[in-house]
Amino acid sequence: MGNLVIENLSKQFKKGDNEFLALENINLTVKDGEFVTLLGPSGCGKTTLLRIIAGLETYSGGTASLDGEIINGPGPKRGMVFQEYSLFPWKTVLGNVMFGPLMQGFSKEEAESKAVTYLDLVGLSEFKNSYPYELSGGMKQRVAIARALANEPEIILMDEPFGALDAQTRNNLQNELLRIWQEEKRTIIFVTHSVDEAVFLSDRIVILTKRPGSVKKIIDIPIPRPRDRTRPEENAIRNEVLRLLDTNPNCEID
Repeated sequence: MGNLVIENLSKQFKKGDNEFLALENINLTVKDGEFVTLLGPSGCGKTTLLRIIAGLETYSGGTASLDGEIINGPGPKRGMVFQEYSLFPWKTVLGNVMFGPLMQGFSKEEAESKAVTYLDLVGLSEFKNSYPYELSGGMKQRVAIARALANEPEIILMDEPFGALDAQTRNNLQNELLRIWQEEKRTIIFVTHSVDEAVFLSDRIVILTKRPGSVKKIIDIPIPRPRDRTRPEENAIRNEVLRLLDTNPNCEID
């Protein structure tokens, strides 16, 4: 379960009388339980590809399928975590995490049980009666992760979820995410602009070209976890990724 196959996928947008190609001839297979990162220049189509996998965006050509079923709209097998948290401000933390299971038809008791389980997993049980405005940015993102997990999807899609956070909180949440991923054993597809983040988190990094985005190279990261960002092996992979991105040797892509 959780096997994603994308074949010869393209996406064309129309703005007024003009059309432009955002993605071209994307071929990618993601196996069950993998942690795969999408990396590339701004405007290369990373988020568009993620939204296509989520079923939030249509595609113009090719196919995208999960477990042999064509993706043609949103579905419970795919959960999305956005950069901007997108929590319901009028609901408590518990209410936010319960929302998905309730929409799937679970009873209030069942939904609450699931929500409590995943809030415990992300370390927020004691804040279940708090409202989003009472939480820090990192805590809000942990609620968003718990909410995605409570739907029990096969694939979790994450669109720069830590991009707005300070460096220390970001590093802490990267470690938390890896812990959760190793416990839950779900497939994660993760969009980032940070080379350091991609190397630290991923089993594989998918590097996209400038628009129209296509797969330039897929880099395997065979380094065992837990990883040490200062290891020569990680530095070598970072340097290879930066070379492929043709950017300056820092850890961010503008």
